[in-house]
Formats: sequence, C-alpha cells, structure tokens
Amino acid sequence: MSAAELDPVELLRSAVATPSPSGSEAAVAALLVEAMAPFADETFVDEAGNAVAVWGHGPLNVTVLGHIDTVPGDIPVRLEGGVLHGRGAVDAKGSLCAAIAAVAGLPEGLRGALHVRLIGAVEEEAPSSKGARHAVRVYERPDLVIIGEPSGWDAYTLGYKGRLLARLEARRPNAHSSRDEPTAAELAVDAYTAVRDAVRADNEGVEGRFDALQLSLQALSSDNDGLTQGCVATLGFRLPPRWPPHELAAWLSELALPEGVAVSSSGHERAYRGERDSSLARAFRVAIRANGGRPRAKVKTGTSDMNVVAPSWDVPMLAYGPGDAALDHTPEERLAVDEYLASVRVLRAALAHLGATGAGSPT
Repeated sequence: MSAAELDPVELLRSAVATPSPSGSEAAVAALLVEAMAPFADETFVDEAGNAVAVWGHGPLNVTVLGHIDTVPGDIPVRLEGGVLHGRGAVDAKGSLCAAIAAVAGLPEGLRGALHVRLIGAVEEEAPSSKGARHAVRVYERPDLVIIGEPSGWDAYTLGYKGRLLARLEARRPNAHSSRDEPTAAELAVDAYTAVRDAVRADNEGVEGRFDALQLSLQALSSDNDGLTQGCVATLGFRLPPRWPPHELAAWLSELALPEGVAVSSSGHERAYRGERDSSLARAFRVAIRANGGRPRAKVKTGTSDMNVVAPSWDVPMLAYGPGDAALDHTPEERLAVDEYLASVRVLRAALAHLGATGAGSPT
C-alpha cells in the first residue's frame, strides 16, 4: 500500500471517534489492525489486546510502541478549522496513527533493510501498563525503540521521570475530642509534613525539575467506626534518575514519622533518560531538519511506557509524536492536522534514514 492509499487524517479521525478508555480498547484495536492489514506483512491482536503489525524483514529491528487507551471523558469529535478535537487526539492516538501512516508510505525497497513492529498498547493510562509489559515478555528485543507520545512535530523526548505512590496510614483508638491527644488525621498530616520537609532537604542544590524529587499529596481520607479512627494520605512522587523507586521506598520507611503511622508503597517505575547522540536521535534530527524544523530534545516530568520497557529493552530509545502534551487529559484536547501530517513526514524520513544507513543495526 502506498501513502496515497491510506488517508492519515481519516485514520486518526476514526481512531479518535472510537472510544477506548483503559480496559475497553477492543474496538479501536480491531479498527487499527484492519487499517494496517493492506500494507503490513502481518497484523493481529495479541493476547493482551494490543494491535500489532509487522512490516519488512530486514536486519534493523525497530519497535514503535504507542498506546490506544485514553483517560475517561467524552469530548465531541469534530474536525473544524484544520483542528481535530476529541479524547485521545494528542494522548496518544495521534502519535500511533502518525507512525502507522509513516510506515504505510515507506518505499518498498526498504523492506529488506527494516523490520518494523508497530504496537498499539492497551492500558498505558492505567497502573497496570498491561500492553507494554506483555510486549517486553513476548516480543524479541528490538535494536531501536520509538515510543508514541506527544513531543511536538519538531521535537523528541529523551527521558521521563519515574514514579512511586506511597500510602501513609494512621490508626488509633477513638477518644473524646476534649482530650489533648492527636487524632489519626493529625498524625497523617504530621507524617506528610515530615516527608515534605525531607524531600525539600533532599532537593537542596538540585537544578531543574527533571533532576528534583517531586512530591504531591494526592488524596486524604479519614474514617471512624466509633472504636477506631483512621486516616490515609496518598502521596505521589516523581523520581529523578538518582532515585530508584525501591531506594526511595526504603528511605521513606526509615524516616522519623509519628508513632502509629504505617508506610507502604506501590507503582514503582524507574526514571529513564536516553542518549542525546544515539543513532535514533540523529535520525530524528536529520528528519526534522529535512522538513524545515529546528530539532529540540526534551525530558519530561511525567511517565510513559518508556519507563516500563526501558529496563528490559536496553537499546536506544526516544518518544515522538505530534501535539501539545499540556492538552493531555484536559477537556480541550485537540490536534492540528498540519502538525499531525508534519509528524508523519518526520517519522517516515527518520525510518527511511535508519533503513538506508543501517544505523543501529546489530553488529
């Protein structure tokens, strides 16, 4: 199939118009597999529910992994003034559809140079990261990885911070409010304050948000059954590379917190920062310049499936896709068609450059 036979804009509009909140991606997976079948050598929905296509049989193995699920929220899908509005347009169906359209238009002669696996992963927006975790278990390790996430058409993302969720739980026997004793809620708040102060101390002398340990109080809830009172504070941490999640969890358990407060953690994701001058980054710089842009490398304070696959696939990796990440998860999510089409051209040029030069091929 040539690029002319696949309408990139209609592909994106159809994908965005097919609701796919985390855990309910079957319909959009089927749509994408059907769209990829005419040009790919192999297409299928795998055991996790991922939409998968394979193109080419060459020695350079490139995996493009984007996600097909979205956060909740119904945004009426409409294309007006050259802008597509709808949930998932930016995060991150735009990135995956751009990659699909890019591969559909690759020259046939590159099939002997490239082996491209396109993966539309499920449950990236959920704590499970089911699709990405399945991919690293069952598919061979590629030579290069492109994660489909919004970076802007003339930029690419080299790193994401890690993540840890912590739970501070205070329990104590119920007592009359006239007694001069801290309540469970006060114990939980005091514990949070102690953690916050420790984080501030840890960040002394650190420059830049990417290298700082970030803390947020995400939820605070209390209960009382008449005999026991309790309070739970849920904390969210964004981790710089210097803080592996298991080390932070151990650090939290050793802090001097009020008596009666228990600490537990979950959602361990390690930070990742890729090389600035890898063969993959060079290919994207060449491709962006060839399309009239000035390439920029970014790092982000959020997380993505890059954090999930990087520990298993220790290869050059970056994230790329159209759109403004500030619109992720918002009621204003939208993507300009011109930017989307520019990203298709950049992805196609980057893949073509890699195929023509063999950059990143195993030795």
